[in-house]
Amino acid sequence: MKHTVWKIKEQATPEQVGVLCNAINVSAPMASLLFQRGVTDYDSAKKFFRGGLSLLHDPAQMADMSKAVNRLSEALENEEQILFYGDYDVDGTTSVAMFLSFFKDVYPYVDYYIPDKYREGYGISDRGLAYAEEIGATLIITLDCGIQEVEQVQKAKESGIEVIICDHHQPDDVLPSAVAILNPKREDCPYPYKGLSGCGVGFKLLQAFCQEHDVPEDDLWRLTDLLAVSIACDIVPITGENRVLAKEGLRRLESTENYGLQALMKRIKGDEPVTISKLVFGMGPRLNAAGRVAHANLSVKLLTSNSHTEAENFLKDIETKNQQRKAYDQLATAQALQMIKENGWGNRFSTVLYHPDWHKGVVGIVASRCTEVYYRPTVVLTFSDGFVTGSARSVGDFDLYGALHECREYFISFGGHKAAAGIKLLPDDVDSFRVKFEEVVKNKLNGEEFVEELPIDVCLNLDQVTANFYTLIQQMRPFGPENRQPLFMSERLNVSGNVRVLKDKHLKFTVRQEGRLHRYEAIGFGMATDYLSLLESGESFDICYHIQANEYRNNRFLQLVIKDIRIHGKA
Repeated sequence: MKHTVWKIKEQATPEQVGVLCNAINVSAPMASLLFQRGVTDYDSAKKFFRGGLSLLHDPAQMADMSKAVNRLSEALENEEQILFYGDYDVDGTTSVAMFLSFFKDVYPYVDYYIPDKYREGYGISDRGLAYAEEIGATLIITLDCGIQEVEQVQKAKESGIEVIICDHHQPDDVLPSAVAILNPKREDCPYPYKGLSGCGVGFKLLQAFCQEHDVPEDDLWRLTDLLAVSIACDIVPITGENRVLAKEGLRRLESTENYGLQALMKRIKGDEPVTISKLVFGMGPRLNAAGRVAHANLSVKLLTSNSHTEAENFLKDIETKNQQRKAYDQLATAQALQMIKENGWGNRFSTVLYHPDWHKGVVGIVASRCTEVYYRPTVVLTFSDGFVTGSARSVGDFDLYGALHECREYFISFGGHKAAAGIKLLPDDVDSFRVKFEEVVKNKLNGEEFVEELPIDVCLNLDQVTANFYTLIQQMRPFGPENRQPLFMSERLNVSGNVRVLKDKHLKFTVRQEGRLHRYEAIGFGMATDYLSLLESGESFDICYHIQANEYRNNRFLQLVIKDIRIHGKA
């Protein structure tokens, strides 16, 4: 089972904290939080808190951008048929919807194609190329795919179809012979921000196109609602340009004109403003469900709906697919965890699971579920159309793509990035791959165990948890990868009053710190079984927690949301 340790992040020096405190008039804990996020002086603080779309990089800095804009412009001028070719996940479907939304009122010769996850798999398929030929397309723009499609791009070229690639996955040594390849991860690409989603790369193409043709900027910014969904659900860093775009997109989502997004927002919003987390856990599973259970075209249709009624009908269908997805997910997860237990694989350095009857659409989710219990790189495989296919998920900072690359002798194909990947192999190679992958992971770790770290930003005294401090934390949003909601630690605490157990699983109690007067309400979700006896023991303890505002009977107060508890002085 997984091992967890508390790890306090590297802290700014007292001198650095003092300089920032004086420059922007904040407390020392807030200065420490900001320093960890690259805010070191007044100017960087102004950009972090107040920076807007003017901070976006010039798209012309991306390698091949001028080639891409010129070829797109030429296609429009000559009234060529253009095919937007996307992936079947949220990043791909939002990308396609974004391009369709941008061009639908100004250019009629556009179409789209999303491959079937089961019959075609990831990337440019033969079926997709056949469709391009059938409609007479002379230009394909790939969105969230294409960077590793050397053979397929060549096939397209031989059929008289040129390709512009918009992708953010890791390129191989040999690049496809496309007319333009937009990918900030190219070794020869000088673009300063490398963390864009696939939709983000496509957005930069549209931005460059708008600049070239003097298209009003708001025609572009209105599409950031779709882009924010992509940024959230593809789990890319919420830093730099992504943070600027996500912030604008979240703002636009509150009053979006997109009928599909309006329907989705009704399902997830609640009383509080929409957040990255709500998109990940609310919109993401719904939009992904179509491609996992049926076909991702349904998600594109939802996101390009022409009326409220049409959007609600598409979403009703998606909700049905999502319920099916949940059932497949629950069954496969239970079987996967049982498989680990029965085979004694719980203490290995990696996990590779294969069941021919698992639904292909949920293997990625199952891999993620397994990493939550057994904290190690996990590959979950199933049988489909004569091959074994599946998804892999990493943990921590482990380079999953690099480890899989060392096992590539067993793959028919594979692709992805550091945190997640997809693979395809023959049934007879599963056992050999499992052995090799374990060996590679073990060697990369030098035999040390994976340890899940709770990354604590700052150690606080409870009297530093003030309303003003919380207000500034809220201004650090949107939170997400590499700009996580701050996690704090406080030491030498005691329970003040009784501990309550809510719904047989949650803990509710009041804490005070030794030698201090302040008391705070605290809640530990799902922690009753493991921590009730510790809190009732009377021993002094430490907690790590998020700060949250809570409202009860029209009274608003701060609450500590506990992530872990330990007896003071003990790991």
